[in-house]
Amino acid sequence: MRWAERRIQGLLAAALLAAAMVARADEAQIQRALEARIPGLKVESVQATPMHGLYEVVYQGPDGPQIVYVDEAADFLLSGSLHDLKAKRNLTKERLSKLSAIDFDKLPLDLAVKVQRGDGRRVLAIFSDPYCPYCRHLEKELLQIGDITVYVFMYPVIRPANADHSRAVWCSKDRAKAWLDLAARDQPKVPAAAATCANPIDQILALGRKLHVNSTPTLYFANGERATGGMQVADLRAKLDEVAKQAAK
Repeated sequence: MRWAERRIQGLLAAALLAAAMVARADEAQIQRALEARIPGLKVESVQATPMHGLYEVVYQGPDGPQIVYVDEAADFLLSGSLHDLKAKRNLTKERLSKLSAIDFDKLPLDLAVKVQRGDGRRVLAIFSDPYCPYCRHLEKELLQIGDITVYVFMYPVIRPANADHSRAVWCSKDRAKAWLDLAARDQPKVPAAAATCANPIDQILALGRKLHVNSTPTLYFANGERATGGMQVADLRAKLDEVAKQAAK
């Protein structure tokens, strides 16, 4: 009886291995077909999605990792977000967040304005422009969250002519207050400090280009995951709590 059970288990394992090999072969075939049909496309990965017959294709674009979807024969291509309606999840957004993740510990945090409230246990880094409407909205949302440390990489790309306002923040005695006065008030308050001290703005602009930061705000959580655009305060708080719990394990 035991011999029969072991044989059945062996056959099942072999069947699973064979199925996995077929799946990998299909994914490799999809990659070859796509690269042949779209000259210049360099596919990084192909994998099945929860939707039967639909495959996720990852490639590198000017803004970093990109995702499209194709059928098994690579005859049809879909561009857009895949949503799990039952779970109310944007699967594409979740995958892009992981694909564009960085090593948070390698961020040059000494170039950022540090804003801390409470014990600062929840950590966030943002590339923010004080004249970006979505950034200003995010700054106001962040004011509602306690026990947080925010590292602000000032990224003045919306109004480059006003880049000296960000430089003046860096030259201020209280950088955190100067930043919030400029970016979180209903009307920006330009710092009184002269924008003549040594400052990291040019280094931050270069860092943003290296990380494909092409929109503001761009957020990086402590686990390295990336998000772009504004977030509702409840969603942001939940994400910060989730990441903090992961770090505590």
